[in-house]
Amino acid sequence: MAKPGQSQPLIEKALSEGHLRLDTSGKTERIVYVAVNHFEKWSDPEEKVRAEFYAELIYKYDYAPQRIGVEVTVPDRSPSDFADLVVFHDDERKRPFAVVECKKDGISDAEFNQAVEQAWGNGNAHKFRAAYVGVVAGGTRKFLDADDKYGALERDKNVVADLPAGYGKPPEYKYRKGVSKDWQDIRPVSKGELIAAIKKCHQTLWGGGRLSPPAAFGEFCKIIFVKVRDEKRPRKKGEPYQFQIKTDEKAHALAARIKAMYAVEQLKEPDVFAEDMKIDAGTLKMVVSHLESIDFSRTDLDTKGVAFEQFMDDFFKGDFGQYFTPREIIQFAVEMLRPDRDDKILDPACGSGGFLLYAMDYVRREADKLYPNHETDPDERESHRDFWHTFAQDRLYGIEINDEISRVAKMNMILHDDGHTNVISFDALERFEGLRSRKKRLQPGGFDLVLTNPPFGAVVKESEKGKAYMEGWELLRYVGKPGTGGSDDDPERSDARAGKKALKSRTSIKTEILFCERVWQFLKPGTGRAAIVLPDGILTNSSLQGVRDWLLQRFQLLAVVSLPQEAFQHAGAGVKASVVFVRKRAEDEQPDDDEAIFMAAPANIGYDATGRKTARVSVKSENGRKKVEVHATDLFDVEVTFEKAAKAGTGEEEWQEKTRRVVAGTGVLGQYRAFEKKPEPFFV
Repeated sequence: MAKPGQSQPLIEKALSEGHLRLDTSGKTERIVYVAVNHFEKWSDPEEKVRAEFYAELIYKYDYAPQRIGVEVTVPDRSPSDFADLVVFHDDERKRPFAVVECKKDGISDAEFNQAVEQAWGNGNAHKFRAAYVGVVAGGTRKFLDADDKYGALERDKNVVADLPAGYGKPPEYKYRKGVSKDWQDIRPVSKGELIAAIKKCHQTLWGGGRLSPPAAFGEFCKIIFVKVRDEKRPRKKGEPYQFQIKTDEKAHALAARIKAMYAVEQLKEPDVFAEDMKIDAGTLKMVVSHLESIDFSRTDLDTKGVAFEQFMDDFFKGDFGQYFTPREIIQFAVEMLRPDRDDKILDPACGSGGFLLYAMDYVRREADKLYPNHETDPDERESHRDFWHTFAQDRLYGIEINDEISRVAKMNMILHDDGHTNVISFDALERFEGLRSRKKRLQPGGFDLVLTNPPFGAVVKESEKGKAYMEGWELLRYVGKPGTGGSDDDPERSDARAGKKALKSRTSIKTEILFCERVWQFLKPGTGRAAIVLPDGILTNSSLQGVRDWLLQRFQLLAVVSLPQEAFQHAGAGVKASVVFVRKRAEDEQPDDDEAIFMAAPANIGYDATGRKTARVSVKSENGRKKVEVHATDLFDVEVTFEKAAKAGTGEEEWQEKTRRVVAGTGVLGQYRAFEKKPEPFFV
């Protein structure tokens, strides 16, 4: 069952107690509002919103069903103008108290504002004067004091926090901590509800092109930052949350309050969000209306992860696709390396933070095994949180050159309960002095694991970056065929560790080659391991034999997993690539010709060139409210758990993903585990 206070159980209650009835006797299923004997087509999305709010009027707002009119003719309006819901003072339904328009969830801001005007006109019609009017569009709602002292253009002056209950006065604040009626507190939400709310925020912020998608998302990150911090601020039972719209609060006053909250958090963590909010008051008020009822802190991490991943897949298509490595590749790389809570982990090209988040999730699932009763046992809960949360805060690091995308990574970390302060916006190929000036712990030889998908194809040029940027890179002298470019008797061009003469230093080089050297620099000698997504040209082009010699001298090559051509096509990159797994050799360690290398070339990695999912799906179990599926690919199998939950703004239920778990011993991952136990040359 859904959690108490969510709208779907209220409909169930209204149905079970006879206030609503589903009529299936005809060709079309109809919903019946029993007290007024009114029928409507149940498949209409707006009807589902109306039925939801009708149940709320009964159980949340304490209005008698016989006093709630449905599809009420409004006097002196056009013949076809009806009010969706009208709360009356009397059983005869003659004296209106509140008029409410119901719209489907996800309508545009312009459509929502038009609905406000419609409600205002209905509520202020001659001989039909109501005290309050409102619009309900799923989770986005607006209620107004309809007193005639407010002019036609003063919709911002008469906003109330909520529709009054029991013919009383509107509350100053709607949402308060720990109140007895749980719908007056903010609440955790399902994946569908969270996706719907975030998409509405995107539409409001993006506004048809006022901001680029990353810039709009950057503003969204700032707003969520304030929202989450407000949720976590200590407050007494019954004390109101600050991230909400107060009764009679104008847009500029709300904006000033929210921006002041943001400024306080900026002072505490100036490295997180250095810039002020750049959003106008009206837009900010609309975003707050989309989010004020949601408890992000108590919405489970899997729900937040799935919702934000799906949302960003849509948000950052096109030019920004290169910043988002597909989940299947991330999962595979992390599962292959099996991070430990004591590992210090870095992604020097972290994009939206996928590798870091999955490493965090991996450690959190280890905590689940150690503390199986953490959801019910307070002692285990504290130990469980300390196990993975300390790891998230202290041992996960990310570098992202694009400032807007780095904010996406920080936001992802915040929503997954932190680690965001260790994500910096910087060029990971800059000299180490620059990196250390931004984050002291970004030291050579300081990391146990590096997980990364560096940018492909771009060329670093001395003419653009400057001589200082290019100095010190060993691999600049290894690009080209062996035996060309460079004098054999030039001692500055030789490298004793490589066992051969190096090449003449170049003034340009591809970024992915420099990232190989930077990964080597970051790893701990002898034990540091890495998973790097690399274009196959590094592994096969004859002109890069010198680079391969350098890599094999300094790394033990553990595994090469060749990805199919379409692996990154839907993200805008058509380059054939592989995931390369390596271990950094100790200072005095020499390569051994007998070192075994695991090699694999999976065909089905879980999606095709368009991003369409291709996993082989089978149902493992289903019991009505819960379903477990197995999604099989050549990389590994994943066990996915679904639960029935309310579909946002519809009143219906749907299967919504709750958790996913990699099945041990399956696919290429399982074969690599066998290889680790008996490392012999292997190809699958």
